[in-house]
Amino acid sequence: MTVNGWILILLFAALVAAVARPLGGFMTRVFTGERTLLSPVLRPVERGLYRLAGVDEKTEQHWVTYAVAMLLFNLAGMLLLYGMQRVQGLLPFNPQGMAAVPADLAFNTAASFTTNTNWQNYGGEGTMSYFVQMAGLTVHNFVSAATGIALAVALVRGFARAGCRTVGNFWVDLTRCTLYVLLPLSFVVALFLVWQGVPQTLGAAVDATTLEGAKQTIALGPVASQEAIKMLGTNGGGFFNANSAHPFENPTALTNLIQMLSIFALGAGLTNLFGRMVGDERQGWAILAAMGVLFFLGVTLAYWAEAQGNPALTALGIDTAAGNMEGKETRFGIAASALFAVVTTAASCGAVNAMHDSFMPLGGMVPMINMMLGEIIIGGVGAGLYGMLLFAIIALFVAGLMVGRTPEYLGKKLEAKEVKMTMLAVLCLPVMMLGWTALAVVLDTGTASMANAGPHGFSEALYAYVSAAANNGSAFAGLTGNTLWYNLTLAVGMLVGRFFVIVPMLAIAGSLAAKTRAAASAGTFPTHDTLFVGLLVGVILIVGGLTFFPALALGPVVEHLAMNAGTLF
Repeated sequence: MTVNGWILILLFAALVAAVARPLGGFMTRVFTGERTLLSPVLRPVERGLYRLAGVDEKTEQHWVTYAVAMLLFNLAGMLLLYGMQRVQGLLPFNPQGMAAVPADLAFNTAASFTTNTNWQNYGGEGTMSYFVQMAGLTVHNFVSAATGIALAVALVRGFARAGCRTVGNFWVDLTRCTLYVLLPLSFVVALFLVWQGVPQTLGAAVDATTLEGAKQTIALGPVASQEAIKMLGTNGGGFFNANSAHPFENPTALTNLIQMLSIFALGAGLTNLFGRMVGDERQGWAILAAMGVLFFLGVTLAYWAEAQGNPALTALGIDTAAGNMEGKETRFGIAASALFAVVTTAASCGAVNAMHDSFMPLGGMVPMINMMLGEIIIGGVGAGLYGMLLFAIIALFVAGLMVGRTPEYLGKKLEAKEVKMTMLAVLCLPVMMLGWTALAVVLDTGTASMANAGPHGFSEALYAYVSAAANNGSAFAGLTGNTLWYNLTLAVGMLVGRFFVIVPMLAIAGSLAAKTRAAASAGTFPTHDTLFVGLLVGVILIVGGLTFFPALALGPVVEHLAMNAGTLF
């Protein structure tokens, strides 16, 4: 661990804190229908889109109607993306002559990009045409991110409103998020990436002759545009197989920093939106503080683990003073790689600039824990906020049990319905993560894809299903995922991890919006101070520990202990 490494981590944290409030203020104005700096240009476009779609922007929806609209939209998008891949060879903008994607892989990819997971069982530059990359994958990067943000805003309205039967209009929220937030920011970030050297072209791949006289094909394409929304929308799907370790996706130390900032920016801004919309910005800062505590715990452990190096190499007389550099880009080094790994899994983005499979056991455990907690440390855009608010409901329910008082949050009574729906949303994730892993490690069709034996092989399978259900999309590189078993089971995990959380969450939003707000009293638990932050963090760690520690003990923990004892796998 070095001073420069900690300066990078602290600089990154300071930048995130600096952008949270202005982004939160801007998004609040967007979703409340107020005028913004972009309104003179975009408002006519917005109205035109409503006329074309037959949407009345002044008509709001009950939570059930909101949920049905969201589900139908995502189903249509998933079917369209699946069909696009299956007829890829007949579509334009395919200079490499890419053939149709196999059915099971197309299903996995369609489920992946629809759910904002972007798990990739393929190499982008060798599988997907420019048309599918742009009209399919990039479009889903926008709409899946916009869906997550819209859903978070619907839940915030549930807390902010009183005696109301509606939570907003899904079509309006989706349109405004895409038009006013995601498109302008992506345009700016894409131009920045082009300036730094990221390609943006429809030209074919370039053939080059190496110094040895060999021929090398250099893949190009519309990379910058996909890269921008990949980060801002916490999607993570790379244009190239090497993702953000590829110099055409992430060419410089500056792009590496801006990409990490892009991953966290909107998620942090949404916490401020929460505070503004409920009428007390301190509530948003408390949620962001809880996220920050969990983030710093993770990045400290990951950085420490990777800075130690492998004792097995030290025993062989190999100098590991620089730390564990296996699987890392020398351009970025230990600190930037460990920070990126924690950021991308704390935010359910899934982009990588180093191979997590090559991390030390405890270093690789941190990304797993981030995802096991359920997209709550910043999280996917929107998903992080509503995931953290679900844990806040649990924390306040526990606090209410301890003092014998009906729990409240922002003046809303948290009764049986809200707690039941919260538990349903929270418990579906470990069922997918642990259930599928248990089957994969005992069935030949699952173990055949593992590159390693012992606890590391177990970690490869566990990481895959954790990543899928948490809608993250990163992977331990040692697992061969492009098989019928993994394509189908991972797709199921992604779909359940997305929509079985969303629907109960919307039910909570509808229930809260209909409630009246009780005035604060001497017995009201304050939810904007350090006591609440500590309670929330403690409940998250206890719930996560009780649920996942046995699985972690079978994987990274036992691998770490065995490594220190001289046993390798």
